[in-house]
Amino acid sequence: MKQVLLKSVFDAFDYVLQHYYPAGLSELVERSDTYAVISIQDTHTGGFGFTFAKNEFCKDVLTLYFDDITREVEGAVLFSDEMARQIIDFIETNVDVDTLLVHCFAGQSRSRAVAAFAVEMLGGDSSIYLEQGGANMYVYDTLLVAWMQKAIG
Repeated sequence: MKQVLLKSVFDAFDYVLQHYYPAGLSELVERSDTYAVISIQDTHTGGFGFTFAKNEFCKDVLTLYFDDITREVEGAVLFSDEMARQIIDFIETNVDVDTLLVHCFAGQSRSRAVAAFAVEMLGGDSSIYLEQGGANMYVYDTLLVAWMQKAIG
């Protein structure tokens, strides 16, 4: 994996569209890097009304539904250990893609935590994601604990 991109839902959609070309006109494609998507969607709205799909450039998609909270809240879904394990497995499975695209609605809290974790998991420096603030530290810490548990078996 060459890069981890952190995007809002709107910017993620734009990124994906840069890989689109009309049938038979592949020379018109703007981007041809391979990517995998971690799509974090809200539960109170039932998601954002679309999902990403595998294709020539998009090699894999993990869609998770949880809310931007740090403790149990009635009517909302808290990030779970199982979701953390799914993210870790997804990153490990997709290390050969060029780009990991991570998004939530605003690209500021949940996805920032996941992107920071992904960069760290891949051996990079995640401090830029965490120092800029706004990362959901509950999500980040849950991912770190799940990763450590997996490492010790």
